[in-house]
Amino acid sequence: MAPWADPFERNLQPEVMDQPGLDVQLHGQALRALARINVLSRTASILWPPIRDFGRRQANRPISILDLASGGGDVTIGLWHRLRRAGIEARIVGRDKSPTAIEIAQRRAGEFGADVEFVLGDALAPNASESFDVVISSLFMHHLNRADALLLMERMKQTARHMVVLNDLVRSRLGYALAVAVTQLVTRSPVARIDGPRSVQGAFSLPEVSRLAVEAGLADATIRRCWPCRFLLSWNRPRLAGEREVRACGSAT
Repeated sequence: MAPWADPFERNLQPEVMDQPGLDVQLHGQALRALARINVLSRTASILWPPIRDFGRRQANRPISILDLASGGGDVTIGLWHRLRRAGIEARIVGRDKSPTAIEIAQRRAGEFGADVEFVLGDALAPNASESFDVVISSLFMHHLNRADALLLMERMKQTARHMVVLNDLVRSRLGYALAVAVTQLVTRSPVARIDGPRSVQGAFSLPEVSRLAVEAGLADATIRRCWPCRFLLSWNRPRLAGEREVRACGSAT
């Protein structure tokens, strides 16, 4: 597809960082570039409000969070720091199928003093025995074909006891232009410069995300646009009849 082809036609292309056998140094450079872009685009800030609000409703108990396809761990660690500043106790686990990403994330957690666990694993693999209060995923869905994107949503719903929070790109001309400009300006990573624009071409539109959510059983999810050219989907599991809401006891910051 030409760079300025119809933005409503999704064009999913293999991204270099997803290829097996990618040079470890190139992979690490690309993950560092992605971390820099995540800071500029305030990815952790996009995810934060629903997680903060959920944490504040809990009564002096730790919450548990699973971050699927956590990559280099920068977003996961960023959320841990926000939770700590807000006085919300949490156990956070990041999962990724890339050993290189896990190694970088573990090292980064140590450098920043973040009590986050990073484990090797496939985000799409079923595990009926595990559950977390909140399951999140950020900037992963655009890597997937439609069937796997639906599976991701289903897995997140299956694993979440209370909340699903999903953040990804929205396919658009503006998003493509920003991806080209930002990857040229903020990094020398050849992988990031190729994958950035491809990511936007492979992203879903908001109507496509909405249809997937309905199919995945998340029909009552809230989906909103976020700058820059992203969306945030948040879904709360309905409480059972007679179940009381647990409210926060202390003041939140």
